Amino acid sequence: MTPGRRPTGRPRQFDRDSVLERAMLVFWAHGYEGASLTLLTEAMTLSPASFYAAFGSKEALYRETLRRYGGGPTAPDRGTDSVYRQIELSLRQAAMRFTQAGKPPGCMMLTGSLRGGLDAGGAVAAAADTRAAHLASMVALFEQAKADDELPPDCDPRALAHFYMAVLQGMSAQAIDGASVETLNRIAEQALSQWPGKRVAGG
Repeated sequence: MTPGRRPTGRPRQFDRDSVLERAMLVFWAHGYEGASLTLLTEAMTLSPASFYAAFGSKEALYRETLRRYGGGPTAPDRGTDSVYRQIELSLRQAAMRFTQAGKPPGCMMLTGSLRGGLDAGGAVAAAADTRAAHLASMVALFEQAKADDELPPDCDPRALAHFYMAVLQGMSAQAIDGASVETLNRIAEQALSQWPGKRVAGG
């Protein structure tokens, strides 16, 4: 052994899925900049050295937790028989999950890292990219609904998608401010009343 050097121990083993889940909850609750290295490593039960060895950087970890979060509670359920019903379920599920006991309020994908300092630029862009992908999916859904005559010929699928994304983001923000599931469901009902097309397949 070289004098003055400590032996290198075996790398610490851990359940990556469990560690990512705990990190995701920290980012969800505190945002990217509010999630300090101390908060993250304590929640993940990792030393800073193990943290960097496993994930490389805080930004890389954030991107991985965003992928884990995925579409979140706002992704339409494509197994239903009408686009209206898919949007209705998306809004109703969002109302429940944005106020779910034991989880941070709101949506990590919709209202996480909307803005940040210079050091948070990559994280802000990653969150924006995730929201953009969700918006694009909703636009494609509405374009197909228009082709299937579930939406009228003069409907603008992109404008409609922006509207419902804005509703979901507003519901998330209000949940963070303490709104109840009942309040969020009333918002959902108002948004659904603005649906411009058919409400059931063939109806």
